[in-house]
Amino acid sequence: MTIQQHRNFINGTFIESRATGLIPVTNPATGQTLSEIPESSPEAVADAVDAANAAQPAWEALPAIERAGYLRQIAARIRENVPTLAKTIVAEQGKVMGLAEVEVQFTADYLDYMAEWARRIEGEIVTSDRPGENIFLFRQAIGVVGGILPWNFPFFLIARKLGPALVTGNTIVLKPSEETPNNAAMFMELLNQTSLPAGVVNMVYGRGAVSGAALCENPNVGLLSFTGSVETGSRIMAAAAKNITKVNLELGGKAPAIVLKDADIDLAVNAITASRVINSGQVCNCAERVYVESSIEDEFVTKLSKKMSACTFGDPLENFSVDYGPMINKSGLEKVAALVDRARSAGANVVTGGEVADLGRGNYYRPTVLTDVEQDSEIMQKEVFGPVIPVKSVTDIDEAIICANDSEYGLTSSIYTRDIGAAMRACREIKFGETYINRENFEAMQGYHAGVRKSGIGGADGKHGLYEYTQTHMVYLQS
Repeated sequence: MTIQQHRNFINGTFIESRATGLIPVTNPATGQTLSEIPESSPEAVADAVDAANAAQPAWEALPAIERAGYLRQIAARIRENVPTLAKTIVAEQGKVMGLAEVEVQFTADYLDYMAEWARRIEGEIVTSDRPGENIFLFRQAIGVVGGILPWNFPFFLIARKLGPALVTGNTIVLKPSEETPNNAAMFMELLNQTSLPAGVVNMVYGRGAVSGAALCENPNVGLLSFTGSVETGSRIMAAAAKNITKVNLELGGKAPAIVLKDADIDLAVNAITASRVINSGQVCNCAERVYVESSIEDEFVTKLSKKMSACTFGDPLENFSVDYGPMINKSGLEKVAALVDRARSAGANVVTGGEVADLGRGNYYRPTVLTDVEQDSEIMQKEVFGPVIPVKSVTDIDEAIICANDSEYGLTSSIYTRDIGAAMRACREIKFGETYINRENFEAMQGYHAGVRKSGIGGADGKHGLYEYTQTHMVYLQS
């Protein structure tokens, strides 16, 4: 079988870029090699940034509504290719087909949503202290955006970075994860079928340590937008500091879910289970730890463990009915297994799961529920990123909120209660970027997805996410 070799897309052309080698892309369910990508050299990355930099002034000069028209063209091409795109995502990333289809459709919707902002980008008129003076605040493009993509929702994150960047007048250089570049290659093929001007969108492949580092250190990049781990985000900040480059970072999470004694327990169980097994638990904003009031702990744990143990897993291309597929790679699987093993050794009770599933191939971990965990334990403090949920008993909402806030992360949180007073107290006192009440952890495109502490800097989506891709220009006009 001939292995497809993807090419960088620079200045409107697929080119054989300067590279230091090739990186294989594999199916995490089977181990089959799907394609190869170049390990782009720093020189190749510089070529992409130069192309974006050269194209940016003319792109910004276009009326925003014209820029929006190109986003709609891309969205239309995506909708015409949903089955193929979804199958590509399933094969290289391992999510189930239904979730992949949602990701593709949501990506198209997101581009259309960002296009709608073309007539809504606003500045301000500020009152002056001087007679005859007018003060204006303009929102303008930053210039070239470097978009570094994750592997867990690789297709949607293209739109999350590209959409607001382009509609506000920036050009962009994208670097997909080396784990999941095939969907990005398809995106560029579809984009190339539109009339988008050359150089506005460019894509380079490679690992973060080489091509990613070159993008972060380039002085012509005005904004680095990254989604991924805290460790990588920290390195990006350090690289960006050399040129005082603005950063927009969505990093890890350790989302607490509080279940109070008056909660609809079945609702909480269903939502937390869905949150924990979606994408094999590899979602930074989904519930990672549960605090349940002691009076309902037994009932909650019994129902949660039954629901979790009933979840099915396997190759999502062979069985469309499984609840989740493989983890992205063996390293991720081993990390989850080691975390659970250390928790067990420290005294945690494994109610269900707690082991690697040997299906003969692929990277699978059984759905796992842990109890008897201490607040300061590793399993309650560190991001698991797998189908594992630790549960801790608390005496009341006071203890639950204290425990929830005891984290280096601060992305999302949730609470299950019928008491509106308790729900509003959680909104006031839980120190996280998002709080979900009586529902699963999944944000809206018109919201603002942002974390605090080590979960990131800045945010995405909605008006506030759009303005992350602009800089202000104050004008003082004395007449």
